[in-house]
Amino acid sequence: MENSVAGEALSRQASFSASVAELMKIRARGKVPLAYVRTYGCQQNVADGEKIKGLLAQMGFSFTDGPEEADFILFNTCAVREHAEDRVFGNVGALKNIKRRHPSVVIAVCGCMTEQEQVAERLKTSFPFVNIVFGTHMIHRLPEMLYQTLVESKRIFLRGGEEQEMIEGLPVQRDGTARAWVTAMYGCDNFCSYCIVPYVRGRERSRQPEAILEEVRGLVEAGYKEITLLGQNVNSYGKNLPVEEGKTPVNFAGLLRQLDGLDGDFRLRFMTSHPKDASQELFDVMAGSRHIPHYIHLPFQSGSNRVLSEMNRRYDREKYLSLIRYARKVMPDISFTSDVIVGFPGETYEEFQETLSLVREVGFTNLFTFIYSPREGTKAAKMEDPVSHQEKTKWFAELLRVQEECASAICQKMVGQTLRVLVEDRSEKSGLLSGRTASSHIVEFPGPDELVGQFVKVRVTRAKSFILYGERIS
Repeated sequence: MENSVAGEALSRQASFSASVAELMKIRARGKVPLAYVRTYGCQQNVADGEKIKGLLAQMGFSFTDGPEEADFILFNTCAVREHAEDRVFGNVGALKNIKRRHPSVVIAVCGCMTEQEQVAERLKTSFPFVNIVFGTHMIHRLPEMLYQTLVESKRIFLRGGEEQEMIEGLPVQRDGTARAWVTAMYGCDNFCSYCIVPYVRGRERSRQPEAILEEVRGLVEAGYKEITLLGQNVNSYGKNLPVEEGKTPVNFAGLLRQLDGLDGDFRLRFMTSHPKDASQELFDVMAGSRHIPHYIHLPFQSGSNRVLSEMNRRYDREKYLSLIRYARKVMPDISFTSDVIVGFPGETYEEFQETLSLVREVGFTNLFTFIYSPREGTKAAKMEDPVSHQEKTKWFAELLRVQEECASAICQKMVGQTLRVLVEDRSEKSGLLSGRTASSHIVEFPGPDELVGQFVKVRVTRAKSFILYGERIS
């Protein structure tokens, strides 16, 4: 819901948007100003990128798929792993040649990377052609920053200073017409010892349920078929919301109940769930819902209790498995995906084997697997880490083999079944239409492009590793 502070902020930025639009009519190299926006990282970054595009569209920009012809270039960055940061620095460095050829181009870098002091300083000193650097809480001020750069020709660095008021009502330029991301909450209070997110995203802040309900209702009415609620830990939604006297506090399960009450033909997903806050109430709501698939992404990270304790995950192996058992009790057809970190500092091969045994016991449809990457400023970065990267790579390959066996066995059991699939696009590799089931399995099948964005029924005829293949029956 929009309050007076947010309303004033939006009104102020709207005036800057109008001014930028006028300036860009003169400054643009073509008939209309073009923007190139590249987003790295998680779905929350994607959602932020769509807000950035919405603001740029409000300023009169159209969009281009490459930086060469752009009048405004923005990289929306991720800080979760070192490799992602190195790639961003390399790609930003390559923009120097574009800036040399076209001095009028404005270059901006934003997102999680920029909230780290050492990164902001490196951008300031080593990349002088970058005009604007701003943090995760400053997206709504992009029109003002761009105006100042255009008029005053000065570099802008706007980070930190987490806003107390969340700004609702920002324009959104969504990347698709069938799937949409909706932020339920921002930030994280968990401080897992390996994770930089609480430091770059700030503490947990939940949006008002009425604002989320209004946004999802609008997406359903606009024809979106799959809507995903986002949060670093969606299960803790509502803990910091003020409660009016006489009203019942809304937790995440309660929010899902409200959203599930909306009419329409759509799926409602959510991520990411933290096991310490996942509850039986959550699984009960999923089991009785109309729109929520029997699927959950529930990261376990390690199967070793000692490693979980060092990670500051605040649950143990048995707690995690008890959640799996209850979810399967109320939803026998539920499927699970998860995240796993291989080679956490001090992890032994025997402890890694505990991770493999948990993977085999649960039977995940898919795993998102990572070799541990130290993040400066986190507790884990200071821990002793005696195992070599070469050895961790061997463990990683072993994990992939085990998961492929599990995923393949699950997919083979689905051959002969008829599944409802949301068609997402056409596979570049196979040339077939590609979509996902409610359980998030990838299904490929022949068909016309007109089916993209629609639900269709597909009979599975064969399975290869984690991909299903079939034929459309309706």
